[in-house]
Amino acid sequence: MENEIQELVASPQPELAPVTVWTDKKQFDQLLRAANMLSQTSIIPATYQGKPQDCFVALEMATRMGVSPLVVMQNMYVVKGKPAWAGQACTMFINSCGKFTHVKHVYTGEKGTDSRGCYVTATRISDGIQVNGVEVTLAMAKAEGWTANTKWRTMPELMLAYRASAFFARVHCPEALMGVQLADEIYDADANRSATRTSTLTAALKEENTNA
Repeated sequence: MENEIQELVASPQPELAPVTVWTDKKQFDQLLRAANMLSQTSIIPATYQGKPQDCFVALEMATRMGVSPLVVMQNMYVVKGKPAWAGQACTMFINSCGKFTHVKHVYTGEKGTDSRGCYVTATRISDGIQVNGVEVTLAMAKAEGWTANTKWRTMPELMLAYRASAFFARVHCPEALMGVQLADEIYDADANRSATRTSTLTAALKEENTNA
């Protein structure tokens, strides 16, 4: 019997799935109680008040990210039925992911022109190497149709910084975003689709009037 036990211990054991709030009833119940309590407080954003289900999702995500639930609640919105991060959240996550130091935005080109651009640069902690993200320019924004979102015309410097942060995070620390888009990315895509539909309709009406 003793030999059998030793053989069992020595033999390779099957890998077990990681325990998460979705697989552990105790963790699930604890998080649910916390979500119910949070939903009744006035300190959380109004969009979460009285909504324990939404609070539960925010708590679960905060647990996986290792951040305060309030960080998630204050920076996550539902846009077009999808969860989305606020623009400033991306830079915060790059700074707090533990991989980089000296994170900063670098602006390029001439202000007020299509050459104006921005990229994120940071020093990688593991080897001290400077890492640069993709440069985002106003010319790129126009080519991609993002400028159909009026924010690109009213606050271009901020929009360049937000998009540069998103590009950097997706390449160098994708886990920091948890696979969630920025709110402005969703707005930009939606505005572009609306502008395309309007342009197509206008062209069709113009052709119809010409042929009439």
